[in-house]
Amino acid sequence: MNRRDLMAKKRFAWLQPLLKPLVIFALVFALVFSHASGAMAAMRGGGRIGGGGFRSAPSRSYTPSRPYSAPSGGYYPRGGGFGFPFLIPFFGFGGGFGGLFTLLLFGSLASFLIRSFRNASATDEFGGYSAPTVSVAKVQVGLLADARQLQADLNRLAQTADTGSSAGLAKVLQETSLALTRHPEYWVYGGSESSKTRLESAEAQFNRLALTERSKFSGETLSNVNSQIQQATTAAALLEGDAALAEAPGEYLVVTLVVAAQGEMDLPKINSSEDLRRALNTVGSVASDRLLALEVLWTPQAEGETLSAEDVVAEYPDLRLV
Repeated sequence: MNRRDLMAKKRFAWLQPLLKPLVIFALVFALVFSHASGAMAAMRGGGRIGGGGFRSAPSRSYTPSRPYSAPSGGYYPRGGGFGFPFLIPFFGFGGGFGGLFTLLLFGSLASFLIRSFRNASATDEFGGYSAPTVSVAKVQVGLLADARQLQADLNRLAQTADTGSSAGLAKVLQETSLALTRHPEYWVYGGSESSKTRLESAEAQFNRLALTERSKFSGETLSNVNSQIQQATTAAALLEGDAALAEAPGEYLVVTLVVAAQGEMDLPKINSSEDLRRALNTVGSVASDRLLALEVLWTPQAEGETLSAEDVVAEYPDLRLV
């Protein structure tokens, strides 16, 4: 063995104890960064259109209390009591007319009691004022990624919609509902929930639903809220229109409508495409004078991004196949 081979053998013997730690470090490094890149790839931006408020809605509607007026034209105080006309039948004044008068009087008293009970059931503890009923509802649709036109329509609507007025918000709600109902061939998942509450607690319920859905976004890359438009540039947005972008099979978009409106708004539980259609028609038909607040949320917002089946299952476990 010559001197060069001997030197090479000594170097290899010196490096040999370090090879195993280096291999282990390389494997750990690759594993960690592959998970990190996967997590970064799973992050999706979302779009948002919304507005409205609960402060402008009347908190109570006044119901004036009227004194009871008997059919015969007599007046009886609201507080009741045994007035002189009430005593006439019992003392026999009026001859044979007393029995008829007694029947009329008791009929009037029964009508007064029924009316008082109805008024009491419609008023709160302040007396004379009733708090309006508010419905808070959420409808979600999971669509195939082929529904690219819907994604583009929502982006365009966010850039042009008037979200500073009730009429503008009602138009956004109608156009979004209509766009969804026009393409049932892309529907894969659906979900809904609705509740009725008083105005004082409706805002908290609405905010809870909206914030829960917004928290599923890595960021809001396009938003139009109360006519304030904000847009962020993302790497995926720069790829918009790239025909060479490959789409993996089984990718999805998710659109969410959160609506608060005065009055009742009962939604069906989603078990079929027909249930989903009824739910969309119900929220889409809310008139501007009833609409208090609206949030239209969709993800991904940037064209070229989609959600995987695993993303949908993890982030939207309540959705049902339709």
